[in-house]
Amino acid sequence: MNEIVHGVDPRRPSIPALVWAADEAIRRGLRLRLVVAVSPVHDRLRHHVGGHLSTLRLRAESALADAEDLVREQRPGPPTQAELVDGTPAEVLVARTPHADLTVVGSRHLGRAAEVLSESSVVVPLTARAECPVVVIREPEPTAVHPPFIVVGVDGSSTCQAAVAFAVAEASLREARLRALWVWSRPLLSRDDVAQGLSERRRLLAESVAGWAERYPDVDIEQEIVRGHPVEELIRASREALALVVGRSGHGDDSGVRLGSTVHGLLHGAACPLITVPPPGSTGTVGTGHGVHRARSSTDRPAPAG
Repeated sequence: MNEIVHGVDPRRPSIPALVWAADEAIRRGLRLRLVVAVSPVHDRLRHHVGGHLSTLRLRAESALADAEDLVREQRPGPPTQAELVDGTPAEVLVARTPHADLTVVGSRHLGRAAEVLSESSVVVPLTARAECPVVVIREPEPTAVHPPFIVVGVDGSSTCQAAVAFAVAEASLREARLRALWVWSRPLLSRDDVAQGLSERRRLLAESVAGWAERYPDVDIEQEIVRGHPVEELIRASREALALVVGRSGHGDDSGVRLGSTVHGLLHGAACPLITVPPPGSTGTVGTGHGVHRARSSTDRPAPAG
């Protein structure tokens, strides 16, 4: 059974990310897996390690139970499974992406250096290596815009095709419009060259979304080309969108170097949920968590009294 995976951060749980993951599980008819990772302890004296690890486990257990309770109370419906695992958070989550439809995490709003260098960083290494689309929730999705819309970044590359495919299907699920947006950096060319370049990009943009309107006739697909910096323009477009979808090129590593400057910029600035889609056939270097401390289905929980 495929599933939606949500990484629960015991230090700073993200309610918007949890709610988003639960809602998506309901829309897709999938199981919701709640995962908490307990990182290894390296920086303490040997006789302090056990006590500190026990504290971390208790905190993780509490966060996991709170997440289950919130889903049961506010978003009843999707079958859930809770899992507490020993291992670094990014490694544990990456290991679960081959069998997930989506992996959803909240943003801790770390600076770029901390997100790359910290052992506890999750967003960059997960986004870089996941074998399924990764959803990063910085802010709750806006609900005041009607009809709602989803934005997909298009650049004519082969990697954007997977992003377009995901975005169209998601727009259909959400009963939303789709804005296919090509950001063209302002060229230092003559007026004739600019006109020719614009015409070429219109053609490539049309090719990128060709055929999807026929497969999803319920989705209104708008094509738009804007001038400017890709990160700035996509962030601007994200301010009223349900989600911003972009493709990920290549097979990443823990540092996220291969994510590219645009994805890095959006991870730290998107004003709506950011969905990064790996290229077809992507296979990251999948690590594994070890020493499962607890895994249970929601059906294992006793019914409330009364």
